[in-house]
Amino acid sequence: MVFAARTRLRLLAGTGLGSGALALGASNRVSAYPFFSSGAAPSKEANPAVLMPSGGTASQPGGSTSPSGLPASTAQMRGPVFVLNSRDASVSFIDPIKMTVIGEVNVGKEPHHLYPTPDASQVIVASAMSNELHWFDPLRGQLSQRIRQIDDPYQLGFSPDRKWFATAALRLDRVDLYRYNQRGTEPLQMIKRIPLPKAPSHLWFSADSRTLLATLQDSGELAAIDLDRQEVLWKMYIGALTAGVIITADDRFALVGVMGEDHVAVLDWRQRQLIGRIPTGKGAHNFRGAGDRRHIYVSNRVENTISCLDTSQWRVVANLAVPGGPDCMEIAADLKTMWVTSRFARAVHVLDLPSGKILQRISVGRSPHGVFMYQRAPWL
Repeated sequence: MVFAARTRLRLLAGTGLGSGALALGASNRVSAYPFFSSGAAPSKEANPAVLMPSGGTASQPGGSTSPSGLPASTAQMRGPVFVLNSRDASVSFIDPIKMTVIGEVNVGKEPHHLYPTPDASQVIVASAMSNELHWFDPLRGQLSQRIRQIDDPYQLGFSPDRKWFATAALRLDRVDLYRYNQRGTEPLQMIKRIPLPKAPSHLWFSADSRTLLATLQDSGELAAIDLDRQEVLWKMYIGALTAGVIITADDRFALVGVMGEDHVAVLDWRQRQLIGRIPTGKGAHNFRGAGDRRHIYVSNRVENTISCLDTSQWRVVANLAVPGGPDCMEIAADLKTMWVTSRFARAVHVLDLPSGKILQRISVGRSPHGVFMYQRAPWL
């Protein structure tokens, strides 16, 4: 019964139908914290995407052939764009220049998120319902290894010091911590399973790798885990249907997407103090740093927009229209294009950030979720 209820809630949150109902039920729990102004619509000159700093890129291994069958030109320099089709249990590969699907491979059930290894030599696709990780060569799209018996890896990530690997087991109400050994025959060593109800969904490590933040979707909370002691430090209520979480480049503030209340919560996470809320749009969900250490994008899945937040002013400075339930975002290394999965449209949309216009709509599988490209902007 618990699993069935959790599954229904996940589906409702995914469609946006559950968020509105839960927001009404939880609205009386919102404390009197200030709402930051969302700001007026910016002029083209004020668009932060125009202020594009030089972005870092990963090193590029050589090679002219692709064992996966992808075109050599794509595999050689840039690698394909990875898109996870969560309801089709597959990964679509897209040529980043031609913006066309060039391949597809089956993986385990419900691949939702993916994450590069610290040395960027592999990208890990996590299949939640089949309890496994698929490791791919990000340049060639070739499967390198498959690790089974990783329980419900809905979300995943590595700590900045490269010592920790964590997964959020959403349906099992816990966060699992592993030691990462890049050179070992078994790269992941289970250290501790930490019970963390209800429904841990998104994760973010602090810059010093001592704390892991996790949003708890069903209870509307944010939790902090002490990595040295492998125990929960604290939990605090944020709002209905907490989703994405990110820490600012200065490591001072945490931002949480509150899907059921259509805003981004801003916290001094070390002091456990909620300092304000930024209205963004219906179904405020997930984050992607712009790569300039100042601006952060948030996808509003029900509103069908992506808002750009200026963390120096705590306000929305741009809104980009993206149809079909925008979810996860990826930004190219030149900071000029953004790739967005549209969960309800079986599509990926490619945006030109300086103009805010959609360059291309690319059809993929059902319920596309995670997206990744090798030559990408920095996390923040």
